[in-house]
Amino acid sequence: MSVAEIPTVLRQAVVRLVLPTAVLYGVMVGLGLLVTKVLNDVWPLTAEDAVNRRFEAERDGTLNAVSLVFSTIASTSAVVAVTALVAIVLALSGCRWREPMFLVGAVSAQALVFLLTTMAIDRTRPAVEHMDTSPPTSSFPSGHTSASVALYCGLALVLATRARRTPVKVAWWSLLVAVPIGVALTRMYRGMHHPSDVVGSFVNAGTCLVIMARGVLDRTVRWGRGHVPGKRVVSRRQPSTSAA
Repeated sequence: MSVAEIPTVLRQAVVRLVLPTAVLYGVMVGLGLLVTKVLNDVWPLTAEDAVNRRFEAERDGTLNAVSLVFSTIASTSAVVAVTALVAIVLALSGCRWREPMFLVGAVSAQALVFLLTTMAIDRTRPAVEHMDTSPPTSSFPSGHTSASVALYCGLALVLATRARRTPVKVAWWSLLVAVPIGVALTRMYRGMHHPSDVVGSFVNAGTCLVIMARGVLDRTVRWGRGHVPGKRVVSRRQPSTSAA
């Protein structure tokens, strides 16, 4: 990319990435207001407390240890470290800029939307014993769940795309998608989030993955002024005429 193409790339980034992410933020705030202000007395939200109490009642030493593992691998420090490591490995393994940037972009976008949403929606955490230390009014959405969806499902998409055989693709998806599911369950088990908090996190991170996949990972999308394969380039040169 030449220096002259930088303004074009910036405009494309705003249209393809920034604006959709801003719309997602508005959607997340809207969902948060529905959950906390409009539909909080409507089923199934009225059943959420019972779900959290059931998780609390099922606690034991083994499940506590397993839940701690899932919560740890989805913590901010772990997600940042794994994302950076995977991006470096992808770059060194022959991937071009798209795969590392897709993963970094998805994780960063969900984190930004999550942070801004928690600032706008001060939802109290479930009325059960909390097994972790966190701010009491940052329940919607679940940051751990959102980060794990963006990182591990994003990685599954990259690895499945690079795999040549269908069984390998299925294996990557099955292995890596299980991580955010486990994180979502453990965040409720540990009393840190309501069920609707983790649902909102899947919406946040899943949408960020779609935005980054369409704008960055899709190789048919060109950045700058490059030619898009499959389209004919119409020459602007006029046919020369010979003098009579």
